[in-house]
Amino acid sequence: MRQTSILRQYRFLLVELVKKGIRLKYRRSYLGILWSLIEPILSTIVLVIVFGTLFNNKNPTYPLYIIIGRLFMSFFQEGSRAAMTSIRQNSCMIKKVYIPKYLYPLSSTIFSYIIFLISTIVIIMVDIFCKVVPTVRVLWLIPALILIFMLTLSCGTILCCMNVFFRDIEYIWNVLCMIIMYMSAIFYYPEKILSSGFAWILNINPVYHIITLARNAVLSQPVGIHGILYTCGFIAVLFSLGNFMFYKLKDKFVFSI
Repeated sequence: MRQTSILRQYRFLLVELVKKGIRLKYRRSYLGILWSLIEPILSTIVLVIVFGTLFNNKNPTYPLYIIIGRLFMSFFQEGSRAAMTSIRQNSCMIKKVYIPKYLYPLSSTIFSYIIFLISTIVIIMVDIFCKVVPTVRVLWLIPALILIFMLTLSCGTILCCMNVFFRDIEYIWNVLCMIIMYMSAIFYYPEKILSSGFAWILNINPVYHIITLARNAVLSQPVGIHGILYTCGFIAVLFSLGNFMFYKLKDKFVFSI
């Protein structure tokens, strides 16, 4: 309740911080936010050519499979990194003006999320290219979008607290993000792993379950409820831990930034 009242009271400032983040991201960029559409298309083309040839994959929906995983994973990486460094990057403002510190990781995650939502327009374009006709199951994309935001915010809040006191967290998280990416079946089909003794590698990864949910929604495939329930529980624990850490440590930030 206290957090909700703070957000309500400082909602104008939150909006301004989000706008600032978007402006800084595309500062001195001629393409601007249009790059959010061009970049995933170019990277998907490369991934389809390389891994489609490597795995001899001729599935007509493979580009759509890749673009969904690529977009969701990119947001998770960029959003969590932006939240992780948000306190340190705003150290001057924190030392001079009182602003609820939680607004910094929250606004960083939100502006990354807005750019991600704009990028999802590419999914519609690839959907048309692959001649995939959406069904009512596409509505499952909504909970997938909510879950990836909550997971990114939860991870970003925890990383934000740790990064204030331990600067090496940034380097460690870069390595962990690469590991998570390979554990999320971005460019390969997971059937062989799921049928082996290493299925746990995918099953413990909430990012994999969210991406699978999004793919099933767009490709009109059955949705597995167990993965959704596991992801919801995982996020609930992570979100609670992140908020607990933040409110316990926020008054000590000023001495370390």
